[in-house]
Amino acid sequence: MRVVRLPSPHAVRSAIVASLRHGDATLDSTARALRISGRTLQRHLGRMGTSHSEMLAGIRLDIACRLLMDSTQRLSDISKFLGYANASSFSRTFMRLKKIQPLVYRRQQLAGKHGRVRQHNRPHGIDR
Repeated sequence: MRVVRLPSPHAVRSAIVASLRHGDATLDSTARALRISGRTLQRHLGRMGTSHSEMLAGIRLDIACRLLMDSTQRLSDISKFLGYANASSFSRTFMRLKKIQPLVYRRQQLAGKHGRVRQHNRPHGIDR
């Protein structure tokens, strides 16, 4: 009997990120990268209380948030990078998961970042 060593959650996440970069973020491509069958990966993720699609959605959201905060990339470029069919599909998904539109999220994050920078640049002794 062959013993299959199952991947850690971190390894699964890394494989999904890599498959996103290659434009093929499917269960089967992730399983191939981990050198296990798609069905084994499904069962393993089920035992961990998640699924490939849930992990993929979470990873896409994390990357989207980072790109919206740290870049000036257009929504269409971000959506294409993340494997969405178009910017409106990406925007609908982002809105459903974060309860805020992507461009509003970007504006809020940039405003918060600039506010923190201004606070750090104040001369000592000024409390406002």
